[in-house]
Formats: sequence, structure tokens, C-alpha cells
Amino acid sequence: MRRIVWLASYPKSGNTWTRIFLANYLVNGDKPVPINQAHRFAMGDAIAKTYTMVAGRPIDIRNTDLTLRLRDHVLNGIVANGADVNFVKTHNKQDKVNGKPLIPLAFTRCSVYIIRNPLDVVLSYARHFGVTAKQAVAAISRQDNVIAATEHTVEQFLGSWSDHVSGWTAEASYPQLVLRYEDLLSEPEEHFGRLLDHIGIPVDGPRLEKAIRFSSFKELSGQEATSAFEEKSHHTKAFFAKGQSGQWKTDLAPELVAQIRLDHQKVMEKYGYNDE
Repeated sequence: MRRIVWLASYPKSGNTWTRIFLANYLVNGDKPVPINQAHRFAMGDAIAKTYTMVAGRPIDIRNTDLTLRLRDHVLNGIVANGADVNFVKTHNKQDKVNGKPLIPLAFTRCSVYIIRNPLDVVLSYARHFGVTAKQAVAAISRQDNVIAATEHTVEQFLGSWSDHVSGWTAEASYPQLVLRYEDLLSEPEEHFGRLLDHIGIPVDGPRLEKAIRFSSFKELSGQEATSAFEEKSHHTKAFFAKGQSGQWKTDLAPELVAQIRLDHQKVMEKYGYNDE
């Protein structure tokens, strides 16, 4: 039953980029995997139609208690496909809600957690959810922060950025890997190679280089320019923006920088984000 490899992150931290890299490495094709095919290699745990499917009837996707009761059945449906390993994207925190574990040990083989400087996260978060930077700063500091249910997704439980990071990186009984978004940008061969090694996929140098190239932000933004990305928020013109680190230095107001540092000092310091 322990067949799920969780690809976890707080929203706007590099989860989609990581999944597209994995898709390109696994396919090993002569051209990049189309961005709208990445879900075939790592499905999400909040897709509304999977909850309706396991319920066997139309349901109210916005009914939190109901979707929490159905969650184990959805995860069981994923691991029942016969595959030895199933990559599952999640933005949910590693915690319980209403007494129900969001990341049940019974299904978990290992986890990959992607962390990004919250000073940059809030800029992407604001753009994606159609809020101001000030509102985004407040949101990522709330312990009750959620992504509300929509027509296509069930509710997702985030909590604060610090609590999310701390929950997913706390010692666990399954193998864990923590990857910094900034390291994936600066040294992709090393850190995407660590990802492959962690999940038990042999690392081949030329294949690794090609998968990195095929999942570059230049490639992804180019694809999106000609083929709308299905995961794009209606609040933004494009999902794949600059893909940079350090954008906060020019784009985030000093008082908001100070607030984030105050709210998340301990965890930022642990992962080297207070050194800048």
C-alpha cells in the first residue's frame, strides 16, 4: 500500500516545475513533454472529479467534512492502479484536520518537499490568487490558511508557511528529501540528481541534462505562449513567469519584507533565508 511518493510544497514554490522535470526525465523523449501532459506523471490529491468518482454520486465539493471522509478512498484509488510508485502532488500540510491525517502513513513511501524563500513566495502567491502582496503576507502567516474549494478542486489545508515547512520536514518514519527552489535554479544537475536518487531512479548524465533543458522556464513559458496551461489561475496572464529568486529585493515593499522576517524568522534562519 505504501506506493505514494509525495511531491509537496507550499503553493508557488516550484512543485509544477519539479513535476515537469520528472515527466521529461521519465519519458526521455526527443522533444519536451507538453506542459498539459505533466499531470499524467504526478496527479494532484485535490482533483474534485476523483472525489466524485469514489463517492459514486454527485457530491457537494465544498463540503469539507465529506471530502475529508472521502480522502482515504481517493488515495486508495491511486495506489490501487497496480503501479509500484505513484507520484502525487500536494499543497496540503503534513497534519490532521478534524482528526483525519491529510498524509496517511499507510499510503506513504517517501516525500520530496520543495521549499522556497517566503519573500519570493508571496509575490507569486499574490499574482496567482489575485490578491495584494500585503494580503499574501498576511495569508501565509495564518494557521488557518486554506485554498478554498472550487468547481475543480476540493479544499486544501495550508496553514502558515512556517508550520507547513516544519510539518513536512519534521523527522518521520519514511524517507524524506528537502530541496530548496534556489538550489534547483543555481545547481540543477546536482539537486535534480538528488531527487532522482531519492526516489530510486538511476541518474544518467545526458538524460538529466536534457530533462533540465526541456523543463527550463524559457521552454515552459514558450509552450504556454502557444498553448494555454490548464493549471493557470484566471487571475494571471501566465503561470510561468520569471522563475527567478531574489525578485523580492526590487518588488516587495520594505515593510512587508520586515513583516515576513518577523513572522517566519526561525524557519527562514534554519534554511538560510535570513542571510540575504
